[in-house]
Amino acid sequence: MSARLIDSHCHLDSEQFDADRDAVLGRALEGGVEHILVIGTGGGPPDLEAGIRLAEKYAPVYATVGVHPHDAGKAGPHTVAALEALLKHPKVLAIGEIGLDYHYNFSPPEKQREVFLAQLDLACRAGKPIVIHTRQAWEDTFRLLEQHWRGAPQGGIMHCFSGGVTEARRALAMGLFLSFAGILTFPKATDVHAAAREAPADRILVETDAPYLAPAPHRGKRNEPAFVTHTARRLAELRGVDLDTVARDTSNNFRRLCLPAAPPNG
Repeated sequence: MSARLIDSHCHLDSEQFDADRDAVLGRALEGGVEHILVIGTGGGPPDLEAGIRLAEKYAPVYATVGVHPHDAGKAGPHTVAALEALLKHPKVLAIGEIGLDYHYNFSPPEKQREVFLAQLDLACRAGKPIVIHTRQAWEDTFRLLEQHWRGAPQGGIMHCFSGGVTEARRALAMGLFLSFAGILTFPKATDVHAAAREAPADRILVETDAPYLAPAPHRGKRNEPAFVTHTARRLAELRGVDLDTVARDTSNNFRRLCLPAAPPNG
């Protein structure tokens, strides 16, 4: 593989990496990963700088800031103002991950929607892309995006895309990119496979969501950024292209969305 990959979504701040974070990053770089976007939601407010701390320490790392739907109940009156200030950091590329999660409901659904909308408004005002988390909440997620986000020029990412062709088309119609994670390598994820085949080449990304959702052949183990190669290889197989093509397309897509000043890869 001559083209290099970008892991567009990783929780490198997780305590699961505390013992060997430097080695994990080293394996990723040696394995063909050029950049990693660390999601800065951490343990939720008031600490909003989990991603920034790593972006400042490691040159290949960029960060997001945001409040995860699980932590919406921790958001207070000053949270949005704090996020707005952190968005000015030169290595903060997006707001995320934000959205709705009705599977666990760690925060009340109405509070999740309130915090989601506040962050959509902030993203619009700041001109930053969004990184969306949705679980068992497709209709509410799409409804809020269609009412409050559709047409936003900065775009965004549907992280760890887990839907099928119908959900993919709705997301794409709103200018979102589809980011495929380890789920894509699971044999029974046929709906995700169908979406991956159909998605336009200029709207796809790859990610690990590490330390979660390790792809085959590492399923059930701790995930890490180096494993993004397995997801990219499966994406290439599904689309009938070679790995270099997927690496080049997904990396250039990430640059266009989040690093517009960066030169194209290849």
